[in-house]
Amino acid sequence: MRELVRLLTDDEAQTTAEYALVILGAAAVAGALIAWAASGKQIKGFFTKIFDKLMGGL
Repeated sequence: MRELVRLLTDDEAQTTAEYALVILGAAAVAGALIAWAASGKQIKGFFTKIFDKLMGGL
């Protein structure tokens, strides 16, 4: 019986679920930011220049 009470009042699983929700929220925001940035020509040009410089150095 004590084990059942301990499991019902244990907060470890709740903390894990909260961390998972925060990570999912951050991933959703990052995805929206990437989608927004990909739609702009200036951002594409910026990353293309960086990529070209990186590849040129190899």
